[in-house]
Amino acid sequence: MKSFFPSAFFLPLALTVIPAASACSQCGCSLSSDWALQGYAAQPGGDFDLRFEYLDQTGLRHGASGADRAAFAFPADTEVQQRTLTRNLWLDLDHPLAPAWSLALQVPFTDRFHTTVAEGDTAVSTSDASGLGDVRCLVRYQPAGSKGGLSLQFGLKLPTGRFGQTFSAGPQAGELLDRGLQLGTGTTDLLAGIAGFARPAENLGAFAQAALTQPVAGRAGFLPATTVNLNGGVRWLNPSAFTPQLQVNVKVEGREHGAQADTANSGGVFAYVSPGVTLEAGARATAFAFVQLPVLQRVNGLQLEPKWIVSLGSRWRW
Repeated sequence: MKSFFPSAFFLPLALTVIPAASACSQCGCSLSSDWALQGYAAQPGGDFDLRFEYLDQTGLRHGASGADRAAFAFPADTEVQQRTLTRNLWLDLDHPLAPAWSLALQVPFTDRFHTTVAEGDTAVSTSDASGLGDVRCLVRYQPAGSKGGLSLQFGLKLPTGRFGQTFSAGPQAGELLDRGLQLGTGTTDLLAGIAGFARPAENLGAFAQAALTQPVAGRAGFLPATTVNLNGGVRWLNPSAFTPQLQVNVKVEGREHGAQADTANSGGVFAYVSPGVTLEAGARATAFAFVQLPVLQRVNGLQLEPKWIVSLGSRWRW
């Protein structure tokens, strides 16, 4: 299993604090790391964010319960996934256009390793790919002095990631990997969100956020799921450089559709509780570290889910 991430990317993060064999699982973190949507008012100058997400999906689930791989005899009449290891590196740029408007560009790089036993097979098939994912372009409107720290955003997810990856080894070698595990969906999606921030107490900040991802149309036999993310959290605003924070993250994901989709084994409802901390590392630098712990993973069909997710990141302002 290879990794395309050079070690230079990990050092600053450590210091400062997404007919084929179906293998469907939308890989991605639901944590809210958009700091402007958590009550940080727009300031002069731009921002550069570097974020790393680690998801190791090894838990096979059916509905809201775990599924025992030992209960399947091979060859089976259904696919039995083994593991999906995803490492995402996000490069985010946020630049002000006017006092209340800003433009954000979010560029993901993904390294994903996947193993599965396809329907009718007795041996494991493997895929391993790295590269550019689907870039997101967003416009944010955050009026100064708005009640509740209101923030609106809208934009597009662009089809920049590859979606023709095949299995590299095993009985399925050369066959297309499920579209839900490709580096990109191949589709253009509409993005929209709203958020608010409040100070219920002198040393307490709170935020709530809702975000929608809506595909415009299918492509090459695949229409990705409509997804709604609901995030909320509180943070303790204390005099130290460390700010503890607790988030609750809920993702509601519909089913995929199309000839290349695994409709029966896609979508679900997921909820995580996410403790973390942010660190003021200077006048222009901030970092964060979070771990997401699942409290609900209700999947459609048979899918892999992680037991925990780690997110690390840093932000620099100029």
